[in-house]
Amino acid sequence: MALLAQGGFLPVITPALMGTGFILVSWFVDPLYGIAPALGILMLMLSAFFANFWRDPDRPIPRDEGIVVSPADGHVMFVKRERATGRRPSKDELSKSVEDEHTGTWFEQPCADPLTFETEQRWEAVPEGEESEIDVWRTAVFMSPLDVHVNRSPIEGLITRMEHRTGKGQRRGPFLPAFRKESEYNERVRTLFKREDGLIVEVNQISGALARTIIPWTSEGDEMRRGQRFGMIRLGSRVDVRVPANKFTPCVISAEENNKQHPKGEFVKAGSTILYRGI
Repeated sequence: MALLAQGGFLPVITPALMGTGFILVSWFVDPLYGIAPALGILMLMLSAFFANFWRDPDRPIPRDEGIVVSPADGHVMFVKRERATGRRPSKDELSKSVEDEHTGTWFEQPCADPLTFETEQRWEAVPEGEESEIDVWRTAVFMSPLDVHVNRSPIEGLITRMEHRTGKGQRRGPFLPAFRKESEYNERVRTLFKREDGLIVEVNQISGALARTIIPWTSEGDEMRRGQRFGMIRLGSRVDVRVPANKFTPCVISAEENNKQHPKGEFVKAGSTILYRGI
């Protein structure tokens, strides 16, 4: 049974012991004009905050066939059908590429098969009536600072690619607020999960204005179970999931649907909530 995520034990236990020590000193030795008990309470509150942040509850993992589960806890910002319009260029393609001041360099042609997610691609929404067999569904999940920050594998399969990306020419960042749509080009880690039958699911862990650290616990070549923990993002952030639109249909409610029961979008849980069902 998991209580705290990897790396959470010391941040929780250290202020807890310090707080207990200050309170014992104030009780049995000298309260130091009230400073000792105040520091003790402050340290215990800090320990409680870290415990909430690093919490990692066990989750029931659905066993249905042909599903994709949420990799993150949070509210569904949007669900969109998209098509690829470009990709990151190779060295030979740099001279023929275009520059975008916000998103970097793009080659104006998607991958030969966009659904392989061979490299990071540029996407746009598909107008109604122009759907094709190489479209994708993208679901964006916003993780608030109070949500569980551990991320889980959306399918059972092999991690075929895991890459870290930042803003053009930057060692860190950018860090736009995660609830803004433009934050998809924040500092991020892009991971591809490949199922035994060849299906590929793309997951982007995106840092937010507060979340500045994405921590992967796995690497390329690792075999993952559905719902298995593969990393976390510290503080608030978002996670985007792309799947082939010709194989799946979304089954969650987004904030853009203006549903009165889910004004912020449906709340989903990592490893437990089903995002997509096979067609």
